[in-house]
Amino acid sequence: MKKEEIGHHFLARLGITRLRLGGKVATDWLMANGDFRRGKKVLEVACNTGITAIDIAKQFECQVIGIDIDEEALEKARQNIRDSEIEHLVSVQQAEATRLPFEDNSFDIVINEAMLTMLSPEAKEQAIREYLRVLKPNGFLLTHDVLLNSDNGDEITEKLRDAIGVSVTPLSKEGWKETFQQGGFRNVETFTGEMSLLSPKGMIFDDGVLGAVKIVGNALKAENREAAKKMFNIFNDPQNHLGFIAVCSQK
Repeated sequence: MKKEEIGHHFLARLGITRLRLGGKVATDWLMANGDFRRGKKVLEVACNTGITAIDIAKQFECQVIGIDIDEEALEKARQNIRDSEIEHLVSVQQAEATRLPFEDNSFDIVINEAMLTMLSPEAKEQAIREYLRVLKPNGFLLTHDVLLNSDNGDEITEKLRDAIGVSVTPLSKEGWKETFQQGGFRNVETFTGEMSLLSPKGMIFDDGVLGAVKIVGNALKAENREAAKKMFNIFNDPQNHLGFIAVCSQK
């Protein structure tokens, strides 16, 4: 991993197209709980290359706006949107989660995968307040993030920080629930399980057999090997110190 390169950029460079910590099963749970249907207005925060936004628009005929701070990822998202011929339903723009450029009560659904853990506690709280602000009354917040399963949380968190190069702040199940409740949300429901990011099954499901082979090949390159090994070890820990959590909350 290059100096100053953070984890999700490194994973994208390896060839991973979807940062889904709990894989398709977690994303499907969010989709089932979000009341998606035609005419709904959806905001995806940290949309990366637009894959999820495109899937939502195709499946439910929703209007979807994606935001990300990475302009390079957004350019890829715009190309993916054009290639999918879905420009009438999906658009993307550069923006920060903690300062959303939208009016109050603008969206029926906000979805955010693999991002809140990347923020400091203060920034996490600010982002959640922003999600609450832009959601319409009774709107849904759907999040998918890192679950801390260990009693030795500080040690596991430090290992994760070292592996991905960001001062991450994963939380326990109760910690996540409390964070959303304190942010003003109600009806906070959760779904948890084992981490699938960088697992053989997860890579094959999200990126196909050829994609998984490409990811492994890139990970074995000399310049990537050490960082890839750290990430693989922390995400595939046999003691399951880290898992995924999907959360559905309502305004």
